[in-house]
Amino acid sequence: MRIVADENIPLLDEFFAGFGEIRRLPGRSIDAAAAADADLLLVRSVTQVDRALLDGSAVKFVGTCTIGTDHLDLDYFQQADITWASAPGCNARGVVDYVLGSLLVLAEQQGVDLAARTYGVIGAGQVGSRLLKVLRGLGWRVLVCDPPRQAVEGGDFVSLQQVLAECDVISLHTPLERLGEHPTYHLFDHARLAALKPGSWLINASRGAVVDNQALRELLPQRSDLQVVLDVWEGEPQADVELAALCRIATPHIAGYSLDGKLRGTAQIYQALCQHLGVAPSVELEQLMPSAWLSELTIDASADPAWALASICRAVYDPRRDDADFRRSLQGDAAMRRAAFDGLRKHYPMRREIDGLEVCVKGDAPAVASLVQALGARLNQM
Repeated sequence: MRIVADENIPLLDEFFAGFGEIRRLPGRSIDAAAAADADLLLVRSVTQVDRALLDGSAVKFVGTCTIGTDHLDLDYFQQADITWASAPGCNARGVVDYVLGSLLVLAEQQGVDLAARTYGVIGAGQVGSRLLKVLRGLGWRVLVCDPPRQAVEGGDFVSLQQVLAECDVISLHTPLERLGEHPTYHLFDHARLAALKPGSWLINASRGAVVDNQALRELLPQRSDLQVVLDVWEGEPQADVELAALCRIATPHIAGYSLDGKLRGTAQIYQALCQHLGVAPSVELEQLMPSAWLSELTIDASADPAWALASICRAVYDPRRDDADFRRSLQGDAAMRRAAFDGLRKHYPMRREIDGLEVCVKGDAPAVASLVQALGARLNQM
């Protein structure tokens, strides 16, 4: 079996070498010529996989080691009898950690009590539902907007208008849908951006085009009260330099780039391929997952819960380094900036997830113990 794979997919040999020869390429360089002789294509979100790429090729299985599928032409796959698989939820925990880290930075800079804010989560899929669980577990007020789920399930979902009217913090976690009953392309257009409450925080860690980047760039100089966190950009890997300068936190599409999430994505596609081929899996992710650099924290019962919250989150991830690295890369001409964007993703440093951290609480501290559990860390009551 001939395999063409994005070179940034981790553990390719460990999971896929047994199926055949692997040809590694930069994701944006995988073209029709590269795919022509392949039987199996393994990609991430930067590779557009459609008829133009695969027509006439031997590819019968496409695996994307990502949650999102907006880069896959699923209608064409059905017509061409191509089996496909994604990795739902693989990096959801990493995105939650990114949002938590961003909230802590904004709260510190603005002198705001996070518990006093009202949160709006737009999109309650793999990422949004996990974020919702954490925020509500912390006792914070959260409104959720997800029209597709609301249409099917009912429940306590609210309208986008209500989120705009009531929420101080809005975090976007929708897929990018250009058509259909509930399109999300430019969901936050000029009108909705202008309708943000005074002093609002807007976080986009979904897809760049969910927010109209030009409209946001034009609005922010007039609305210094708004604080914006962008991890995703229209036209990636080309990011809007002027818009980045106006953001409080700006990063190169790495919100879900935890090591755990990336390895989990590879493992999920391996499992899907085994099922497609009718073979029993012989490799387990647990055998390949490296030890965390920090596996345990000890917090005394006398600790202030707000301090404990920040300490636990930042022990695992703090977005300020990624923000600084990204801002340094926004120099030179457009070609240099595009290369730097991809370079930051390719050489991304080791990062783990909060749910892999054990937190030991010394003494009786119900409030601290509760927030440890809400964050998803493993509680050890000493």
